[in-house]
Amino acid sequence: MAKVHDVPPDVLISRLADILKNEDITAPSWTSFVKTGAHADKPPQNRDWWHTRCASIMRKIYLNGPIGINELRNVYGGGRPSGYGAAHHKDAGGAIIRNAIQGLEKLGYVEKVEKKGRRISKQGMQKLDRLATEILKELITENPKLKIYS
Repeated sequence: MAKVHDVPPDVLISRLADILKNEDITAPSWTSFVKTGAHADKPPQNRDWWHTRCASIMRKIYLNGPIGINELRNVYGGGRPSGYGAAHHKDAGGAIIRNAIQGLEKLGYVEKVEKKGRRISKQGMQKLDRLATEILKELITENPKLKIYS
């Protein structure tokens, strides 16, 4: 069985976002006009950015869990130019990450660890591993010369 490490992140996140759209994770009403953090100039241009962010957060928790909200804010933050000087790092918005994690907890994919943050649940790990296996099988059938080292 393939793991999340074995497949390209962009393919996994886009497929997982499509799956999360069909499940009961709904975007809050304010997602159409909110920026993702102080480092961003405009709101995201992609209409389905909420599900993509939820999928990305789920992958990050799988790889780095247990991980807290502040660590995820740091990961999703970016550089903000300050005049003529170099850009300074600004954290991402916390409400977006908190609401995404709460939605993933309702589905049972993420669970809370006391004083450590969130980690992926058994159900979430199974879902991601099955999806990674499907993606890997498709990649191998498209390109038979592809070598997998796992």
